[in-house]
Amino acid sequence: MDFGGGWTDVPPYTVEQGGCVCNLAIASYARAILRAIPRGIELDSGGDDSLGAAALRVAKLEGVHLEQTSDFPRGAGLGGSSAAGVAVAAAIAAWRDERVSKSALAERSRALEVNELGIAGGFQDHYAAAYGGALALTFGANTTATKIPLSDSLVERLERQCIIAYTGESRLSGATITAVLDGYRDRVPRVVSALAKMRALAVQMIDALTREDVDTLGVLIGEHWVEQRSLHEKITTPPIDALLDAAHAHGALGAKALGASGGGSVVIISPVERADEVRAHVSALARLLPFVVDRVGAHVTIREREESTAWQS
Repeated sequence: MDFGGGWTDVPPYTVEQGGCVCNLAIASYARAILRAIPRGIELDSGGDDSLGAAALRVAKLEGVHLEQTSDFPRGAGLGGSSAAGVAVAAAIAAWRDERVSKSALAERSRALEVNELGIAGGFQDHYAAAYGGALALTFGANTTATKIPLSDSLVERLERQCIIAYTGESRLSGATITAVLDGYRDRVPRVVSALAKMRALAVQMIDALTREDVDTLGVLIGEHWVEQRSLHEKITTPPIDALLDAAHAHGALGAKALGASGGGSVVIISPVERADEVRAHVSALARLLPFVVDRVGAHVTIREREESTAWQS
């Protein structure tokens, strides 16, 4: 879930200007399970198998069955496809008994999405899924991920004050991302100015989270939305506007659409004393998703190497 700085994690902005993102991982999960089969490959994702097929092709794996599942609503703007890529990358690394850093998992996942599937996008979602917790991400020639400490009291306040509401609108992020990148490449003043302000706001959000100041974070998110929606006319939609208007009318400190928007989900931050009021009113307009902080990121839960060895012998 991106609090701020999204779009500045997408090349060429990363190398030309240097990006910054503040994000937080929540406990919605993508899972990948590899099992040995006598020959060939089998894919079971319940839908689009292109990511799994590309991952196995790049890894040159055969004699495996890859099962993928996800908690994410389709097009929710919560980085579900990136989480799926990280899950597959982690499963393949575990299958090979590779010791892989979380940054390497994130980079492998993004390479699959961009190089193999041709999907335009940035880095931040992949790093959030790999690392978990709250991250201060800086982008240049390389990406630096710094974990923001999350005390129990801070997690409690975030889970109390933050709301994720899913509009039900599926978004087409690739086209929107391409349009914004074209605006940046053409040096459209509105786009260049908004991206610079969003990057600066992400730096302030990192400071607010580090100080455990959730109220200030909420205000900054509201400022970020003003800049974010100015990037492209399709970033906001009538349902998003109605949802944010209702949230503000009942005391929200700030709110913004998540991901590339054009639909998907929004994050709303309310004062502690008005959180229930805001939840009650926005739930009439959108589906509220569970907001539970994940501190772990990518991890392997099951290893059954005996099965793999049996097929290899």
